[in-house]
Amino acid sequence: MAKVLMKGNEAIGEAAILAGCRFFFGYPITPQSELLEYMSLHLPKAGGTFLQAESEVAAINMVYGAAGCGARVMTGSSSPGIALKQEGISYIAGAELPCVIVNMMRGGPGLGSIQPAQSDYNQSTRGGGDGDYKLLVYAPASIQEMVDYVQISFDKADQYRNPVLIAGDGVLGQMMEPVEFSSQKATDLPAKDWATTGTDGKRAPNVINSLYLDAEELEKHNIHLSEKYAKMKENEQRWESVGIEGAELVIVAYGTTARIARSAMDNLNKQGRKIGLLRPITLWPYPEKAFEELDDATKHLLVVEMSMGQMIDDVRIVNEGKRKIDFVGRSGGVIPSTSLVEEKILEILERSE
Repeated sequence: MAKVLMKGNEAIGEAAILAGCRFFFGYPITPQSELLEYMSLHLPKAGGTFLQAESEVAAINMVYGAAGCGARVMTGSSSPGIALKQEGISYIAGAELPCVIVNMMRGGPGLGSIQPAQSDYNQSTRGGGDGDYKLLVYAPASIQEMVDYVQISFDKADQYRNPVLIAGDGVLGQMMEPVEFSSQKATDLPAKDWATTGTDGKRAPNVINSLYLDAEELEKHNIHLSEKYAKMKENEQRWESVGIEGAELVIVAYGTTARIARSAMDNLNKQGRKIGLLRPITLWPYPEKAFEELDDATKHLLVVEMSMGQMIDDVRIVNEGKRKIDFVGRSGGVIPSTSLVEEKILEILERSE
């Protein structure tokens, strides 16, 4: 299949339709609105239903309903909109319903700006709603990866009966790159005998619920969820490692920032330095196995983010004090430059010599 030049938000929409998504509920917010616009035009042509809800709160509860019926369903928003959806996301996780949520992050806190950021990391990986729950979180770094991970997200949501979040940002949503959709397909959906599709008098009614009034019953449910998350943590860690063997310093960055970090790495390696890149693709489960690949030559880790520093906490946890960790980033919608990353790396290395 030939490649097509598409904007990131629109490519996600096309990938979702090809993956079998037939319901989309959302509310417009920059820099993600083109996803809604694309779905409003093209989803009905595929026999699906698009609905612009009256609010983000309404949209996520519509997702709850469609997911409960066993449909492949998606919603999208940007940072403050995702914040408004948190109660519904917690309900969906508690009820063990599959869905895909897209967050094209913008600067915050509050309404912030419409420029790209990565300051929703904690919200995405720690759970912005109440209770003990987790989302499977993917952080693609290109339009092609966003397309590919839409398919993966729907499949994994069905496999684990759990919401999946695609963590993008305003750059990935608005930029254009050539993409190929050959890997996208509406696979035969797994049997969903738990769904509320009507009994036809042949079985007992299914009940989808996240309310447990008995404390011990709720604890049993939480233990069940925890066991499921443990399986996800073991089996779903994804990352990319570039040039880490023998690297004196390894950059840890994801999404758009990883592209900037890679340019800085290439520039410094041409100057005779030995710099590597470790790019988490899953933000949760965090790819702790990736850090086991680092060798004794690596004395420094540099975390680069479009935030004041949120992923650095996970890097500290998996590093277990083995290497020195530094941070450089910009926030509020300011994108860190390649030169900023290069200068920070040289400062670290010169300090240790």
